[in-house]
Amino acid sequence: MVLSTSLHSLCIIPHTSQSKIPSIFNLLKSPLVKPHLKINPIFKPSSLSLFTQPSKLRPKTQNFRTPTIRSLFTGIVEEMGEIKQLGMADHGGFDLKIHAKTVIEDVHLGDSIAVNGTCLTVTDFDTHLGEFTVGLAPETLRKTSLSELEPGSLVNLERAIPPTGRMGGHFVQGHVDGTAEIVGKQVEGDSLWIKVKTDKNLLKYVVPKGFIAIDGTSLTVVDVFEEELCFNFMLVAYTRQKVVIPLKEIGQKVNLEVDILGKYVERLLSSGFVDSIKGSRFPETHNKVSSCFTYVVFTLVVESGSYL
Repeated sequence: MVLSTSLHSLCIIPHTSQSKIPSIFNLLKSPLVKPHLKINPIFKPSSLSLFTQPSKLRPKTQNFRTPTIRSLFTGIVEEMGEIKQLGMADHGGFDLKIHAKTVIEDVHLGDSIAVNGTCLTVTDFDTHLGEFTVGLAPETLRKTSLSELEPGSLVNLERAIPPTGRMGGHFVQGHVDGTAEIVGKQVEGDSLWIKVKTDKNLLKYVVPKGFIAIDGTSLTVVDVFEEELCFNFMLVAYTRQKVVIPLKEIGQKVNLEVDILGKYVERLLSSGFVDSIKGSRFPETHNKVSSCFTYVVFTLVVESGSYL
């Protein structure tokens, strides 16, 4: 490679190898020739432009695409779809066909769409009929409330957020942790209180004023009732008209996805992190380790949505 500067430009010119090995192998195996510098003096000030001439060694068929994340949601429901058909498919799996308007506008095979908060993959669609099909695994049916659906049921729908989209709710993965049963509904003004009961293994991640995704809807927990294994939340008038939760009766189930940060912190603490702090003989170490813990938690929050 030759680096040459002149009065008007600075140019980097690659020096190709004389080997007869094909160019693609030259890129991988051939060592680069040591650079030779040739400097022409500049007698008066001038603006320098830097440009690189394309290398002759570059393969013609190298087209690399950066993988895009397609499985992150916000918990802001885009529309309610209607179940048209569900049951065993010819291929032996369980299919769910849904009628929709908004989420099918730019749909592609393999896209991720959250159905009542469950991230599912589009396996077929018909834009003329306004329908798309997703497949359900046996574990999905066991873990979620989708097994309660029937033709005519309404479901919350949300497409995976693009990198340029707005994060209006919170980070929702579409990985349902479990279900909760509706045990109470009470109207207050134009809003609706809903109380649900869940398993204690999930309730430990639920905190007052914390995030939670219920049937794919990003909501705020109001109170937690530890002895009853319950918590409640409120739906304002606008939300009541846009999601399926108010349409469900007492005794029916809703899907829950707790805030992922709580599970990360639990995992970190269970690894013996706290014991390492308590076992320290030097007081200044406590502050350093505590600062490190704060940094790790902050990093988890940032990294969970770093692609935005």
